[in-house]
Amino acid sequence: MPVHSVVSAPPLWTVFPFAFYLLTIAVVPLFFAHFWEHNRNKLLVAVIASAPVVGYLLLVDPRGSELLHHSLREYLAFLSLLGSLFVISGGVYLRGELAGTPIVNTAFLAVGALLASLVGTTGASMLLIRPLLRANHARQRKVHIVVFFIFIVSNGAGMLTPLGDPPLFLGFLRGVDFLWTLRLFAPWALVNGVLLLVFNFLDQAILDNEELERPGSQLEELQRIDEPLSIQGGINFVWLAGVVLVIFLTGKYGARISPNADVLALVGIAGMASLTMLSLATTATSVRLANRFGWAPIVEVAVIFLGIFVTMVPALGYLEANGASLGITEPWQFFWASGILSSFLDNAPTYLTFTSMAVGVVNAVDPSAALQADRLGLLAAHPLGALYLTAISCGAVFMGANSYIGNGPNFMVKAIAEESGIRMPSFFGYMAWSCGILIPLFVVVTLIFFNQ
Repeated sequence: MPVHSVVSAPPLWTVFPFAFYLLTIAVVPLFFAHFWEHNRNKLLVAVIASAPVVGYLLLVDPRGSELLHHSLREYLAFLSLLGSLFVISGGVYLRGELAGTPIVNTAFLAVGALLASLVGTTGASMLLIRPLLRANHARQRKVHIVVFFIFIVSNGAGMLTPLGDPPLFLGFLRGVDFLWTLRLFAPWALVNGVLLLVFNFLDQAILDNEELERPGSQLEELQRIDEPLSIQGGINFVWLAGVVLVIFLTGKYGARISPNADVLALVGIAGMASLTMLSLATTATSVRLANRFGWAPIVEVAVIFLGIFVTMVPALGYLEANGASLGITEPWQFFWASGILSSFLDNAPTYLTFTSMAVGVVNAVDPSAALQADRLGLLAAHPLGALYLTAISCGAVFMGANSYIGNGPNFMVKAIAEESGIRMPSFFGYMAWSCGILIPLFVVVTLIFFNQ
């Protein structure tokens, strides 16, 4: 990746299209749901928001075409990863039905907590939510099961590799070492361990109440429906391992594969596309039908993130140049600021927003560092930068669970649960759960890890 010379920051107005677009993503689905159902309307909004940015980058900024090219290359790599994980995980079907006891439910969530770092929070969510709901179809009260599933599998679990959650993959694309995320193990273990423990006690209490309220033994009824799980489409685990290998090799040995960033990106994209095609060719259609596999979710991601990757270019440049003047200089501030924004906007652009700000802060404190927002590996190697990057990574990933719109899988899991007849909480009803359970836990995380 080329080293850029220091240039003046983009003007403030160039940040507005990015802010407008993120606000649109957050607000329009709440108030104009029918309009937002159609991907062509999402594309129209993305084009409108992107037009002034493209004009500025191509006609005004002397480095604009280079920056736009770099961002679109990241977009294609980002989309190829999400698309491959989405398609390949959609070819694995867990047939059968376990008893929805507290131990079984907790085990499901624990498996998801481990699996999400390998196949992504979206892949793990789509793989496990339907078997979990089938296991609990005889239970009367199931909302808490879905809520904790979103807390753990759809968000907090994806911390240990760049494959786990989009923000971490964007960091990897910008030079953070593939294995760097393993340093997030301690906060990952604390948050997911506490949530699993709380869930187990809560699920047992709710089942005990059902025992008292309903005639007969609910536990015996659950155990009678126990049908061992079997896996269909297991060949896809081979293709998932291939995706991990492609990402690791292109990240670890990229300079040996090709010194040209475009060629290296093309190698990675081609590798993941080949594994995706192998999944489609080797998986029976009946397996994907059983999983209710469809292309709409990944098309939606492609459309929405196209606008994000274009509009964010000057916004990130502005934050890189002015980050030190915005008053966020402590790790705990980066944790909460990135987390609060991730709660209501997508956590991937939030991550890039605050890493750019962190670059600006480190450069102000240590001018000799000469960090750049498009080379986050240097930020990760700097002692202060590593603290900031850890805080931002945790905030962006963990706090995506604070609302339905904090992370892509949240709404997908909610929709699947409602298709199964579960009456999920409203937007603010869900936030009552997250504020009551997650916020106190994040305070503990702050005191232990980011109170420097």
